[in-house]
Amino acid sequence: MDGLLTIGQVAARSGVAPSALRYYEAQGLVTASRTAGGARRFPRSVLRRLAFVRAAQNAGLSLPEIREALATLPDGRTPSARDWARLSEKWRDRLDEQIRALVQLRDGLSSCIGCGCLSLTRCALSNPGDVAAAEGPGARRLSPALRRVPPTSNAR
Repeated sequence: MDGLLTIGQVAARSGVAPSALRYYEAQGLVTASRTAGGARRFPRSVLRRLAFVRAAQNAGLSLPEIREALATLPDGRTPSARDWARLSEKWRDRLDEQIRALVQLRDGLSSCIGCGCLSLTRCALSNPGDVAAAEGPGARRLSPALRRVPPTSNAR
């Protein structure tokens, strides 16, 4: 098993916690072989794969979406620059939508705070009588592009 990295080495090199590495393995995002004693050993290419996972998370993708994208690669290989270009193109529209929604949110907050109306009946941010509850759970008045929970670095 020469050239393979321990989970501690991968964690130190990638900045991904060992618990997250085990979770990623359980989710099919990375693979590891085992020693006779059951210790994980990762190929060095896992570092690039983890960089891909982090970049995709920073782009707003969920782990299931990332797993689906990685599954399109032959033999579970590490994504190349060409692979990243192909896969990221699919996410461009969603990122553009999120950017538009964030700009709208930013501009709306600035104008709302600056207007001074403090109207509980006209303000899109207020929710008098919890009328938004009838629309479903979560921040219903927030753009759908912004309702996703951002990925965290300490996934369990």
